[in-house]
Amino acid sequence: MNNKTLGLIHTSATLVPVFQSLCAAHLPGIDTFNIVDDSLIKDVIRKNELTKATAKRVVDHVAAAAGAGADLILVTCSSIGSAIEMAAELIDVPVLRVDQAMADQAVQMGKRIGVIATLPTTLAPTSDLVQRRATLANREITLNTKLCNGAFEALMSGDATKHDEMVSTALLSLAQEVDVIVLAQASMARVADGLSAEQKTVPILASPTLAIQQVAALFGV
Repeated sequence: MNNKTLGLIHTSATLVPVFQSLCAAHLPGIDTFNIVDDSLIKDVIRKNELTKATAKRVVDHVAAAAGAGADLILVTCSSIGSAIEMAAELIDVPVLRVDQAMADQAVQMGKRIGVIATLPTTLAPTSDLVQRRATLANREITLNTKLCNGAFEALMSGDATKHDEMVSTALLSLAQEVDVIVLAQASMARVADGLSAEQKTVPILASPTLAIQQVAALFGV
C-alpha cells in the first residue's frame, strides 16, 4: 500500500524546518515534500495586496503539488489566503489554509478574539477568516486587531531580539482586552512560547501545530 503524501507550500524557507519537525511528530508514515517561493510574499508586501498575477502563481504552485502526487496540500502563508481558497475550488486534491484550524478553535474559545500580526497584509486576511469561520459556526464574536508596526522589518534586518520584544509587549497588552489571541503569522509562535505561565493570562493560538493536527485527523493517523 502506497503511503499518503502531504505537499507543503511555503513563502519562506524558514518555515520548512518548523513544519518538518511537526510532520515528524504528528504524521508518522506520511511522506512530505516542500515547495518554497518567497517571491510570493515579497510581491504581496511590495504591492500591499495580493494581486491577480500573484494569486495565479499560488494556484499554479498548488496545481504543481497535486501533479507531484500530493494527497493533501497545506499552504503555510496566511497573506495569500484568498488565493489558497481559489485553488481549493480548482484542484481535485484537498487544499488547506494553515490558519483555518486555528480560526475554528478560536471562535469556540471565546467571544472577544484578538488577532495580532507584524504585517498589515496578514492581519486583514486572518481577521476576515476568523470572522467567516465564526459566521459558519453560528458564533457571535468581536474582533480586536493589533499590528506590531516595525517588528517584521526588524526581523528581516536580522534583529530578532527587537522583533520578539515588540511582539511580546503587544501580546501582553492585547491579552488584557480579549478572551483568546490568534497569531496571524507562524513566525510569532516562538515569542508566545517564550512567555511565562503567569504572562499567558489568555490562550494564545499559533497556526502550525493546529494545522498539522488537522492534517493528521484528515489522514487518520
